Amino acid sequence: MTRASDTQGGPVTLSREGLPDWLEPVVRAAETIQPLQLSRFLPPENGSGRQSAVLILFGEGERGPELLLMERAGSLRSHAGQPSFPGGALDPEDGDPQGDGPLRAALREAEEETGLDPSGVQLFGVLPRLYIPVSGFVVTPVLGWWRKPSPVGVVDPNETARVFTVPVADLTDPAHRATAVHPRGHSGPAFLVESALVWGFTAGVIDRLLHFAGWERPWDRDKQVPLDWHA
Repeated sequence: MTRASDTQGGPVTLSREGLPDWLEPVVRAAETIQPLQLSRFLPPENGSGRQSAVLILFGEGERGPELLLMERAGSLRSHAGQPSFPGGALDPEDGDPQGDGPLRAALREAEEETGLDPSGVQLFGVLPRLYIPVSGFVVTPVLGWWRKPSPVGVVDPNETARVFTVPVADLTDPAHRATAVHPRGHSGPAFLVESALVWGFTAGVIDRLLHFAGWERPWDRDKQVPLDWHA
């Protein structure tokens, strides 16, 4: 199939051709995972919510498989200082939200936020759409393989504080796992990696991916961290 990054204004498609063997568990997970296995927050049945997409980009660094993350600027009105996947709302030019629109949006937003070259990214899967009640976004997680890595960094300091990669080995290390506790009493999975506390939507998706890919290791779910944690 055509790689998404090879198209020039044509259809954006998914391809599993030439993926590294270690990504096979993620491919299988994307094929079988059901929406409620990923999150209890699903898109409203009435079709409301703003369509958006995030790029879950797997690369291979010095310590093996890794994920690309970014930390949002502390001056933002929403999600300030929170680590996340690159992504954002669909623009009209991205096309059909039910078609390849989320694929285009994920690549476009990742380029705008991190400066990565989308021609080096091979999209290979899409997870079920999820809902973020606090913001009203309907989010399509798009899976990518960083086939040809390119330099990344902060493009707009008003939007992004830093861009970084996290080895999957650190995400699966029980010493880096905890339960984040919100001041309002909500709790969920969290990761203490790269001097950051990854929590919320991003941590929830990572947690489920690790689980269904068979990469999860037993960890202490009673270990709690407050959301004002600092390294």
